[in-house]
Amino acid sequence: MTDQPRHDQPQPDQPPHDAIIIGSGHNSLVCALYLLRAGWSVRVLERAGTPGGAVKTQELTLPGFRHDWAAMNITNFKNSAFYADFGPALEAQGAEFVAADHCFASVFEDGTWFGVGTDLEANLRRIRALSAKDAETWQALTDGFAARAAVVGGLMSSPMKWTSLAGLGFNALRQHGWGGTFDIARFALSSPRDWLHRTFESEQIRAALAPWGMHVDYAPDIASGAIFPYLEAFGDQAGGMALGKGGADTIIRAMVAEITAQGGSVECGTEVTQILHEGGKAQAVITADGRRIAAEKAIIANVAPGALARMTGGTPDADYDAGLATFRHAPGTVMIHLALSDLPDWRAGAELRDYAYVTIAPSLDVMALAYQQPLAGLLPEAPVIVVGQPTAVDPSRAPEGKHTLWLQVRMVPGDIKGDAAGQIAATDWTSALEPFADRVLDIVERHAPGLRGQILDMRCVSPLDLEADNPNLVGGDQVCGSHHLSQNALFRPVRGYSDGTTPLEGLYHTGAAVWPGASTGAGPGTLLGQLLT
Repeated sequence: MTDQPRHDQPQPDQPPHDAIIIGSGHNSLVCALYLLRAGWSVRVLERAGTPGGAVKTQELTLPGFRHDWAAMNITNFKNSAFYADFGPALEAQGAEFVAADHCFASVFEDGTWFGVGTDLEANLRRIRALSAKDAETWQALTDGFAARAAVVGGLMSSPMKWTSLAGLGFNALRQHGWGGTFDIARFALSSPRDWLHRTFESEQIRAALAPWGMHVDYAPDIASGAIFPYLEAFGDQAGGMALGKGGADTIIRAMVAEITAQGGSVECGTEVTQILHEGGKAQAVITADGRRIAAEKAIIANVAPGALARMTGGTPDADYDAGLATFRHAPGTVMIHLALSDLPDWRAGAELRDYAYVTIAPSLDVMALAYQQPLAGLLPEAPVIVVGQPTAVDPSRAPEGKHTLWLQVRMVPGDIKGDAAGQIAATDWTSALEPFADRVLDIVERHAPGLRGQILDMRCVSPLDLEADNPNLVGGDQVCGSHHLSQNALFRPVRGYSDGTTPLEGLYHTGAAVWPGASTGAGPGTLLGQLLT
């Protein structure tokens, strides 16, 4: 690999900043604030007209109805190490949250449901109705949650360095002994199905918890996915969920305002097409309109691995370049945004109108097929449908008495090869989106009769729409890359570079493609900001 030529390059846009950050996703903004606090000058460049990446809120249907484009649950952000550092500053800039005490539930074909909220006794009553043994297990898991979550959560927020991992291992041994530590290790490596079958008798409890693995590309039979149903269920019970007041973009608006207040800038409508480097050192970026923007200390790219490879044109490390080229993305997502005259009338019970999320995924086997079929390029016959009810928690998102509904379909193929049900002939999303959305609404209406009669307006978003809006969501992959073991932890995105460094001096990588991966908890941005300062 040879360095890029320096002749005939555009003239500098303005005097260099210490750091140029490509992309304004929440990890970028988090990293920017750490750098600004350390005295760096920072300029964030965003190709879209609105900052925030997948975390943004817009009037996608009718005026006054505010819909979260992709991310809705920002609990991990509010509970993050970053928010512990910057929370007061963001709140002064207008960041507001609303608490959801009724967190998530699942509905089943027999007209029953199971849900988890912050009321332990209410949770236990529902569990006892399904299994007395499971109620005892739930209580024991509740009692041990803080100690176990400290180990698991510590691992998921720690740099993938031997010193950090050794410290976590020592603390685990000190608190849990050899046997307890090995039990935690076994749990951390377990698939959702393995852990749920070993832990609970009730199929309904298993089915209600398992979808939280699907949110981050862990179908029921994927190793190391058990962590996510566990953390979601018992974390929500312990502290509830947090939604953004008026929309998830409350955190984006507050971070942009704080960046500006600290002397930084966020420039939308500026697409970076190239990263210039010479002598193994990153020096500047080129924008689509021909400007050359230099950085004195760091260029930080919050982009998908394939985009980073294209922007650099290659680095001094051929293995790193090959890793970026072969980085695997997860299946895609369809979003359906509804403006409603009222919340759904759930057949399983009126209590479900209070929940932030209601999931339709009746069994682990259905979820496994709903994952495998998209992997084969097929539209799923019975997709996993996550129904977000944000206005049940935050009425400010819609006109008085009206509601929004946030439907996320996990998973769908980015490129369609066929239909598992044999009903949709189209193999392009332009033609397939409408009939597939009808399939989704048919399923929801089985559980919430009369839903279609409540729809005032609708906006359907295909995987290609998601990617067009945000190129990091390749094929509609909302988690920017599979999180399976071969591409996670030490290997995310490439072995040796999980800390956000790259083979080019001064070039860094952040975002969901970098350890600890996808979440509104902003782990990649936090770890990189701390590393650089």
